[in-house]
Amino acid sequence: MSKSKAQPPRKLRPEQSQAHQPGKQEPMRPQPRTIRAGYRGSGKLDDKVAVITGGDSGIGRSVAVMFAREGADVAIIYLEETADAEETRTLIEKEGRQCLLIKGDIGKPAFCEKAIARTVAKFGRLDVLINNAAEQHPQEEIGAIDEKQLLATFRTNVFSMFYLVEAALPHLKKQTGSSIINTTSVTAYRGSPGLLDYSATKGAIVSFTRSLSQSLVEEGIRVNAVAPGPIWTPLIPATFDKKKVSEFGSDSPMGRAGEPYECGSCYVFLASDDSSYISGQVLHPNGGEVING
Repeated sequence: MSKSKAQPPRKLRPEQSQAHQPGKQEPMRPQPRTIRAGYRGSGKLDDKVAVITGGDSGIGRSVAVMFAREGADVAIIYLEETADAEETRTLIEKEGRQCLLIKGDIGKPAFCEKAIARTVAKFGRLDVLINNAAEQHPQEEIGAIDEKQLLATFRTNVFSMFYLVEAALPHLKKQTGSSIINTTSVTAYRGSPGLLDYSATKGAIVSFTRSLSQSLVEEGIRVNAVAPGPIWTPLIPATFDKKKVSEFGSDSPMGRAGEPYECGSCYVFLASDDSSYISGQVLHPNGGEVING
C-alpha cells in the first residue's frame, strides 16, 4: 500500500497577525470558539475552586467557562490583556459563578504566592490548579536563541509551574479530589525545528507532570497534563506571520486547527471524579496526530 502524500498548506482563515504576545482574542477572525454549542453542565465540579493561568483567552478561557458551567468558581491569572480577562469574567458570571481576575507575571515567585493567597482569601479554598500560560518565539536556528529569550521562555513555561505548585500545595492538601493539570504540547513528542526552546519546555512539562504525580499520589492529589496540537488561540497570530496564520492547522490529519473548546473538555474530565483513577497521564487533543506518548 502506497503512503499518501502530505497535502500542501491551505488557506483556512483571513491573513492576520498581532505584534505582541500573549495576543488579544477580540481582533481574531474567526473568533475562537470557547464552548461547544449545546454543552450542558452536569455538576461535575460543583462548588470547587480553580486557578487557571492564561485564563483570559484561548484554551484558558474555554477551561474557565466550562468549569463555571460545571459549578466551579474560578480565579484567572493573566499577564496584561485586561479586556480579554474582563470578557472571560462576564462569561463566567453568566454561568452563575464567581470569577477573580489576577493580573501579573507568573515568572515571579512572589507574585505566584500572592495569587494563590488572593484566591484562597476570596473563595476560602482551592481544589484545582491549571498551569496553562505559555510563550513561544520562533527562530530558524539555535544560534538565534539568545539568553534573554531562553530564560523568558523557561521562566514562563516551566519555572512558573514550580512556583505555583509550591504555593498551592498547602491548600490542595486540605481538600479531597484535588488535582493539578499542566498544559504541554504535541511539540513535546514530535519536536518543532522552529520552536526549539518552546518544545524543550513542553518536554520538561511532561516529565514534571509524571514526576509530580508520583510525588503527590499518597496525598491524594492527582497530576495530569493536556498536550494540544494546533489550536486557534491568540498566541498564533501573535507568533507567526500572516501567511502562516492563514494556513495554521491545515497540515494536521483532520486538515484544520482545533478550537479551544475541543481542549477544554479534557481539563473538565481530568479535574472531575470521572478521572479519579488517572494520574501522571497526558491527553492529546491534536487532530489525529499519533505521537505514541
